[in-house]
Formats: sequence, C-alpha cells, structure tokens
Amino acid sequence: MMTLSRRIFLAALFLKISSSPGMAGGKNQPLPTKVSQCAETSITEIGGRLEGDETFETGTFVVFANEGMQIGYDRVEAIVNSKIGDPVRMCLTDIPKDCPPGDERGRSYRTTNLRTGESWEMADSQHMCGGA
Repeated sequence: MMTLSRRIFLAALFLKISSSPGMAGGKNQPLPTKVSQCAETSITEIGGRLEGDETFETGTFVVFANEGMQIGYDRVEAIVNSKIGDPVRMCLTDIPKDCPPGDERGRSYRTTNLRTGESWEMADSQHMCGGA
C-alpha cells in the first residue's frame, strides 16, 4: 500500500515528466499523447484511493510501469480484480481544454487488463486541471 505522501509525490512527478521512450517488444510504451492513441504497459501498484483503505471504499488507485496512473472515488471492480504485473493497454480518451499552463491533470484513459479482459475508464488525477 502506498502512503498518501508517496501518492502526492507521484502525482507531482507525473505532472512534470515527459513520456519516456518505450521498451522493445511493446511491454512498456510511453503514455499516449493524442486522443485515441494507445500504449501497452503493466500494473505496478493497486490500492484504495486513501492510505490504509484495503477494501477500496474510498475509491481506487492504480499505477503503471510507464509512470501513468489512474485514480477515482469509486471502487472499480476491474482494477480490484487485477494483479501487480498484469499487462494492460491504455488508450487516451480525453484531454481537458483551457487548462492553466503546466497543469496537465485530468487526462482520461480507457485501460484494458490484457490478462482478465476487463476494462475501466478513469482520469489520471482526483481533480481536473485548474482544480484543487
């Protein structure tokens, strides 16, 4: 389980990083940058939205090897059913418009677990750009 301070650190880091080059074989491709683009990577962490929530009552949090993440206030069964190391395909579905310079929060991805076949759609932040 990741601590809240680590989640905040990762969120801040995510806002600053550029996508890194993908690895050979398509196992860890960089995050998509255009709507409808997809990338393959794997799950590195799964947890409840808030620290100590092992039942996902406060929401769901998932981190990927390509430095992407998704977080939301709902319990997402497709994520709960996933395991660390599962291969996934992330497709960018929405990029917020009219965001303050440098605030890239709120990108939405449709992610499919390639082991289970289950999919979910969530944003990369609890708040949209320009929000809290």
